[in-house]
Amino acid sequence: MDPIRIADPDGWIEEIFAAKAVSKGGVIRRDMTWIDREIGRDRFISEVRSRGFHLVETGGQWIVICNAGFFRVIC
Repeated sequence: MDPIRIADPDGWIEEIFAAKAVSKGGVIRRDMTWIDREIGRDRFISEVRSRGFHLVETGGQWIVICNAGFFRVIC
């Protein structure tokens, strides 16, 4: 069965990337199942990539580092 998608994926993307954390170069996180249901992984990855941000997957969550600069995992 295909996931149910929202009627306005562009609005969803706009809302997510309008968060205060995004404008400050912070992080946002979203449940992967929720992303699958709302817009799909491919679209989300494309949106993150188009902004030059970094995307990390952990524990069923996707963490978007809203900064195009250097990224390093310490531990």
